[in-house]
Amino acid sequence: MLEEKIYADYVRALKAKEKDKAQFLSFLRAELKNQAINLKKEILDDVQVIDVLKKQKKKLLDSKEQIEKSTRQDLLIQVNSEIAVLEGYLPQSLPKEEIVKIIEEAVLELGASSIKDMGKVMKLSLEKLAGRADSKEVSQIVKDKLSN
Repeated sequence: MLEEKIYADYVRALKAKEKDKAQFLSFLRAELKNQAINLKKEILDDVQVIDVLKKQKKKLLDSKEQIEKSTRQDLLIQVNSEIAVLEGYLPQSLPKEEIVKIIEEAVLELGASSIKDMGKVMKLSLEKLAGRADSKEVSQIVKDKLSN
């Protein structure tokens, strides 16, 4: 499981005395534990872990925008390395053609015909995509498909 892999990498970073990586992985583990507590679970499944990681990546990208406006190169280097660590755990995004194909299958499966069915199509599509596509991109494609 992904959560166990993060823990193993954390231990490896500690043993290798990679202070920054160990510190960031410790922070990620705390975020995962908080999410598990919120969901009243002992351990998160991979989809839930990916959700937490995506939220952290979004926060880091927002921070990166702010840091780029300043002259703090040290912070920029740190944020870039943290983003790289996160991307190592996130699944690779599917190409747009694959995303469209999965959405079309969901539309057919549900018999969706209008924009009123968007919520159902989004839910099924995001389940099938399992974190391998940006929800904003999926939303736009679903909207385009159901508007035609």
